[in-house]
Amino acid sequence: MGKNTGFMEYPRELAPRRPVLERVNDWFEIYQDFPEEELRKQGARCMDCGVPFCQTGCPVSNLIPDWNDLVYRGRWKDAVRQLHATNNFPEFTGRICPAPCEASCVLGFNAPPVAIKQNEKNIVERAFMEGWIRPQPAKRRSGKKVAIVGSGPAGLAAAQQLSRAGHDVTVHEKADRIGGLLRYGIPEFKLEKHIIDRRLEQMTAEGVKFVANAEVGNNVAVEDLRREFDAIVLAGGSEHPRDLQVPGRELKGIHFAMEFLPQANKRCLGETIAPAVEILATGKRVVIIGGGDTGADCLGTCHRQKPLSVHQFEIMPKPPDERSPSTPWPLWPMQLRIEGAHEEGGIRDWSIATSRFTGDADGNVKQLHAVRVGPPPKFEPIAGSEFTMDADLVLIAMGFLGPVRKGMIEQLGVQLDNRGNVATDENYMSSVPGVFAAGDMRRGQSLVVWAISEGRKAAACVDAYLKQMSVQPQVESLRLNPGASGLV
Repeated sequence: MGKNTGFMEYPRELAPRRPVLERVNDWFEIYQDFPEEELRKQGARCMDCGVPFCQTGCPVSNLIPDWNDLVYRGRWKDAVRQLHATNNFPEFTGRICPAPCEASCVLGFNAPPVAIKQNEKNIVERAFMEGWIRPQPAKRRSGKKVAIVGSGPAGLAAAQQLSRAGHDVTVHEKADRIGGLLRYGIPEFKLEKHIIDRRLEQMTAEGVKFVANAEVGNNVAVEDLRREFDAIVLAGGSEHPRDLQVPGRELKGIHFAMEFLPQANKRCLGETIAPAVEILATGKRVVIIGGGDTGADCLGTCHRQKPLSVHQFEIMPKPPDERSPSTPWPLWPMQLRIEGAHEEGGIRDWSIATSRFTGDADGNVKQLHAVRVGPPPKFEPIAGSEFTMDADLVLIAMGFLGPVRKGMIEQLGVQLDNRGNVATDENYMSSVPGVFAAGDMRRGQSLVVWAISEGRKAAACVDAYLKQMSVQPQVESLRLNPGASGLV
């Protein structure tokens, strides 16, 4: 692989982040460009390890050693072909995936792992810059029609795969723009939205139809979809937020993260938010409850809105600075992670449970009351550790409990599993024939790379289902890992 001694000669290096005082005053992505020569060195670090655990750590089974070797050799067009062989949208995963592949890199056993995610992003960006990524419409059409419900990464991956297999695909999105969580959940400074738009242009040219402001089960009747389409793929995500049921929760100024984040993205798109529903951190004392990725997204968004102060609380204990012995290689490591938002300011604290909120005479939240707690699973309060903190805005970022049941799911009558997600068989089909599910709606809250993987696998199952009902056997079957890349 690449240079046999590269992992011994070159240290792990990443593209630098823009200075904090610069980036908190805009909404552009935070990483600077990285020279090609340095990228090739990072590709050279990929070892001839025999068993590439990085591929099993990656939910889409990326051919990581292959394209790292090609980067080292400067064969960028070949690299992007290999990259697209397993991943429809490496420009998304190269930016917002936490890189479980790097956690399972063999070099990472006793040294800093290969910079896989960085190379992934730069391969696909080079391909877009060179004009190598173009529409790849199907050569023949099957005559079968598929409805995709939800335009997040799972829905988009399923749509592109099925369209390239020759089926007529229509994506229904309840929001006013296509992209799902990518559009309105991920902040602009992590994923600029023109990145989504250029991929949507490719998909539109390939024949995928997109319908916004189309909420299935509300203004789009479930019966109409069942009658008009041969198959339906449910990819609406896990949108039911975990709430914090404590006294004072009803006070004004306490919001879910997914009430706050979409507004910031809409402002970046030039929209005006009505004052009656506007949620802004500007000049406020903000507390974010939840220490995960969504909490970090809220933190970075708050910084750009210029709050008076920001605290981020997590009920779990503070992770160790290095990989915990409880999660040895090649498992995903339990350890402290410092995102760009954490570099920008705010105070993080762990082992804290909120007990109640109090407010003023007008019903606005003014104080958060909390207590320090012991380790899981009991989280027993520590006597004498109670404290009160002033707060004008509280953002709840405690994760999600599954898909919203009211509306489409209830009307379809699909069975749910014991976690409240849409239950499917091994072919991704729900209890209702012809209705499939993929992504967070099927597996629960997860990563964008898992959503893409689910969308691809569900698409292969839908394709097989449609072929069984088809009277046109000459249409080519879709494989789980098609080599089609959209390249000339």
